[in-house]
Amino acid sequence: MADRVHPRDSPPPQPPVSANDETSSESSEPMLTLATRPNPCPDKPVPPPGTYVIHIPKDQVYRVPPPENANRYQALTRKSKTRRRPCCRCLCWSLGILAFLLALLAVSAAIFYLVVKPRSPNYSVDAISVSGLNLTAADAAASTASLKVSPEFDVTVRADNPNDKIGIYYEPKSSVEIYYDDVSLCNGSVPSFYQPSNNVTVFETALKGSGVVLTSTVKNSLLQAQSQGKVPLLLTVRAPVKIKVGSVKSWTITVKVDCDITVDSLTANAKIFSKDCHYGVKIW
Repeated sequence: MADRVHPRDSPPPQPPVSANDETSSESSEPMLTLATRPNPCPDKPVPPPGTYVIHIPKDQVYRVPPPENANRYQALTRKSKTRRRPCCRCLCWSLGILAFLLALLAVSAAIFYLVVKPRSPNYSVDAISVSGLNLTAADAAASTASLKVSPEFDVTVRADNPNDKIGIYYEPKSSVEIYYDDVSLCNGSVPSFYQPSNNVTVFETALKGSGVVLTSTVKNSLLQAQSQGKVPLLLTVRAPVKIKVGSVKSWTITVKVDCDITVDSLTANAKIFSKDCHYGVKIW
């Protein structure tokens, strides 16, 4: 219920009355003031004239649109709901299709694994022959000077494909490198060929280096390893291949092979003391 506030002590200022207004007021009938107007409800007292300030409690303020705007409010609300429904449907359909595709891919991979039973191929280094890198005592005398060499390596690699239903195509643009203490000594490539299932292929690759600079530190380390009869080398192979299952060929996959090799000397009759090869693939 609204609070009633009594009128202020000072009456509001009255606008000035001009001479014409006085003449018109004299000629016309006298105007009825609030106090002289007839009271339509004689039971309720008429408040005295003045300025009033009405205070309305917050709990009585309308929180819904008035009746004349209710229809418009409902129409706008209905439009916003209809706009949201197509977006929600589209999102639900997209998520459902994505989930279905993922489930289908998982089932296909499981069926392929159970039917084909793929196994990774094995790689090893059978023999190695070196020329142009046999350091002598004269090289050791100039211990503070760097040395420029052009070594050549002939490497025999064994590739074993143990799969029953998978063949391997070795594509061009492969690379083979040999490192000593992070220094690339020579490089070459793997020959292109097709390896059928359950097959062991032995191939040779010639690696050459030109103008390789050995710093005094690397040269002295290489001379010391040669004198001890244990020269550690790193052989890296990067070969693009394609897998064949039945009559279907895959996209190009990069085979990565890293072999840690230890030889007794850097000569044509070098013998391998130890070898440890690690295999990996780059699918994309």
